[in-house]
Amino acid sequence: METVLITGGTGLIGCHLIRKLKEKGFNTALLSRKKLSFNTTPVFTWDPDKNIVDPEPISMADYIIHLAGAGLGDKRWTEKRREIILSSRIKTGELLLKKVLESGKKPKAFISASGIGYYGTITSEKVFNETDPHSNDFIGEVCRKWEEMADRFKDSGIRTVKFRTGVVLSHKGGALDRMTTTVNLGLGSPLGSGKQYIPWIHIDDLCNLYLKAVEDQSMTGAWNAVSPEHTTNSEFMRILAKVLEKPFFFPAVPSFVLKILFGRMSDIILKGSRVSAGKIISSGYKFEFPDLENALKNLLSER
Repeated sequence: METVLITGGTGLIGCHLIRKLKEKGFNTALLSRKKLSFNTTPVFTWDPDKNIVDPEPISMADYIIHLAGAGLGDKRWTEKRREIILSSRIKTGELLLKKVLESGKKPKAFISASGIGYYGTITSEKVFNETDPHSNDFIGEVCRKWEEMADRFKDSGIRTVKFRTGVVLSHKGGALDRMTTTVNLGLGSPLGSGKQYIPWIHIDDLCNLYLKAVEDQSMTGAWNAVSPEHTTNSEFMRILAKVLEKPFFFPAVPSFVLKILFGRMSDIILKGSRVSAGKIISSGYKFEFPDLENALKNLLSER
């Protein structure tokens, strides 16, 4: 059985992905900053700040999935937080590459998370695809450097895949938890103008894409990991209220309030453009949850 090594694997996506990989017959292993007990998946420790990593999982990995990175929406974007957001993605990848090359065993593929922030935190009429250039704003630069780090694996002769991921919807945790709490309180409303788009993806589809990237040797380069349905913030909140059978009458939350609460981080809430899923569909992938209403019904029925 082949082994998939996952960084950041104890988070929202990693926990779900491990289950999917095991169902398909893969062994899994995790790299974590803390020694944990994680079901039947062995956990190995690393400390990217000190350039320390247990060499055993590197030598046993047939594939590496790199999910590690500080959450964009966890804290205000102070200068220190911005540095952590960047280094937690770049430094970890650089350490992995160094240890892979030292081990003498190259994995069959290196699969890295990235984000739709690559295209910038803007609201426009453009539908972005994988050939579009990166933005020069903070998140655009983070994603650019993130992907350049991943491309160093490609330059070393390792098949490399990068997923520019939208808002991940899960039955537990993440953005949907926060939005559901608000709507359940009867406070469902658009944020700001409500015209900004929310490129989203059901966690099952995202994990299926990672599985496809492991198994499909023709997959290389950047891929948008978003649903084919384009949904504005206002539409998203209205559909969520409908699924929860809650009112959708509350006035929109003014932009200035969100800017006061979240500072520069408010850009990822108040802005958003459409992102194309055309490339992944053309590759033969069929989404399990292509429309928001059915995706939400599925996720909220599991609570």
